[in-house]
Amino acid sequence: MEEIQLTQEENIATVTINRPEVKNAVTSDMWDELQRVFTELGYQDDVRAVIVTGAGDDFCSGADVGGMGSRSEGPRLHQLDSMRKVGDCCLSLFNMPKVTIAKVPGVAVGAGMNLALCCDLVVASENARFSEIFAQRGLSVDFGGSFLLPRIVGLQKAKELVLLAEVISASKAHEMGLTNYVVPREQLDEKVSDLAERAASGPPRALAMSKAMLNKSFANSLQDALDQEGTSQTVNFTTKDVSEAMKAFQEKRSPRFKGW
Repeated sequence: MEEIQLTQEENIATVTINRPEVKNAVTSDMWDELQRVFTELGYQDDVRAVIVTGAGDDFCSGADVGGMGSRSEGPRLHQLDSMRKVGDCCLSLFNMPKVTIAKVPGVAVGAGMNLALCCDLVVASENARFSEIFAQRGLSVDFGGSFLLPRIVGLQKAKELVLLAEVISASKAHEMGLTNYVVPREQLDEKVSDLAERAASGPPRALAMSKAMLNKSFANSLQDALDQEGTSQTVNFTTKDVSEAMKAFQEKRSPRFKGW
């Protein structure tokens, strides 16, 4: 669809939310399309890294809530079904077996902020602004924010972000651990491209399993983690990537991982 653009350069895909006139607010149909795109990218062997961004000067202002308060028209779906779409989109991004990078040029608020936090890495420009703005709209947090925030910033800071719904600067977001990198706006594309290329050059199966284990880390016991690590390493040793890494080390060159 026109509002969701997918491009690919070599083994790096870029998903762009394309509604700059409303700061890339996401409609119900767009959640469906994003979920479909994220799911399909997860299965594409020719994609090693995925960049998620917004068109123009902003990342995403969250869900398009225009008209949601109108009782006369009402939603086409029951609200629980509408929210299930949002949840499915969140899961498809969070669980994607690829390295994902949020490129945040400007506003990232509400579900848009949590969309960024669902990615493995968050790179923001100095112009970026973040907010769990839900309370200002009479809403409670969604798109996984109640799960993501306490794990990233701790429970008390998560409560501060959600309950006060303040807009914070990129530098404050970085101090809180919400971003991995903050760079000048003119350096944003270059920084994200560099990170995506580095991620795309890694062993795809090994990285996918490491990501899955880290995502489960707060729910696992140490025994669970050790069992999953053992299984993952056993799978890794069945691939040619391990022997390629050893050979590259001996030949003093960078390995060329294939994922097989």
